Order: sequence, then C-alpha cells, then structure tokens
Amino acid sequence: MTKTIVKLQDYDTNWNVQFNDEKNKIKYALGDKMIGIEHIGSTSVKGLKAKPIIDILVGVQNLEEITMFAESLKEIEYESVHKPELKDRRFFRKGIWGKGTCHLHICAYKSREWNTKIMFRDYLRMHPKVAEEYALLKTELAKKYQFDRPTYTQKKEPFIARILEKAMQEKY
Repeated sequence: MTKTIVKLQDYDTNWNVQFNDEKNKIKYALGDKMIGIEHIGSTSVKGLKAKPIIDILVGVQNLEEITMFAESLKEIEYESVHKPELKDRRFFRKGIWGKGTCHLHICAYKSREWNTKIMFRDYLRMHPKVAEEYALLKTELAKKYQFDRPTYTQKKEPFIARILEKAMQEKY
C-alpha cells in the first residue's frame, strides 16, 4: 500500500459543481432511503484551502439499512471502507485508495454526528477569520505531516473540537 500524501489546493469553484453532480447520482442510487445530503469538509467552505476530495454527508433513518444499499452505491463507484473506529457513521470512497475523489459519510439524519459536521461547516462559512485560522493550521500541518495523513487529520481535531464548543455556546 502506498502512502497517501497530504497536498492542499486553493479553493476551486468546481468543487461545488462536483458535489452537485455526485449529489444527483447518490439521490438516484439511494432513493427514499436518503433523508438529507450535504456538502461538508473544507471543499464546502468558499475560499478555504483543501485536499481536493469532496466530502459528502448523507443522512438516513436507520444506519443499519446501509448494507441494503451498498450495492447501489457500488454501481456509482462508491466503495465501502471498513473503519471500525467509526461507530456512528459508515464511510465510502470514490476513487482508488489514497487518491479518492469523494468521501461519502453516512449517518443517522439529525444525529450528533450529522449535527456536528454541519455545525462546523456552517461556523467556518459564517466566520471567515476562523476559516483563515483553520487554513493556516492545515497548511502548517500539511507541510509537517505531508506523508502521514492520519497524523495530519488527528492534529486538526483539537481545533475542530474548540470551534464546535464555541459554536454550541453561541447557538444557545
């Protein structure tokens, strides 16, 4: 297995176009099993540097039903990736390992998993200075952990947790 490289790119307006294309394919594949679909991650925040991978969040009524439509997702080139550490969502990748073009995260609609992903995205969209701060952190980490994507991801977690806490406090 080759190492995955962390390489950030400047924001690309085509990321939203890519999301919309995938959204239509996923809607067709899942039909009424899908309750909600959102573009998440850094590619969903205008102006933010990101790895050029479109993160998509799909909300379903029952997480256990995912096995029923894994075949439909496979037909549109999404491969199920077993990640035992993910208890509240399932993960699918489009593209070859280490060079995926889309990551599909499926969880229960309006669950904690769903809400925190949307809240983080929305907070960055509403607070450009915080998005800038996040971009600087990501750039620094991408240089330091260019050949270690798991550590790159892990090192972002304290920032994300801090922003989520702030977002929850401001919401109430």
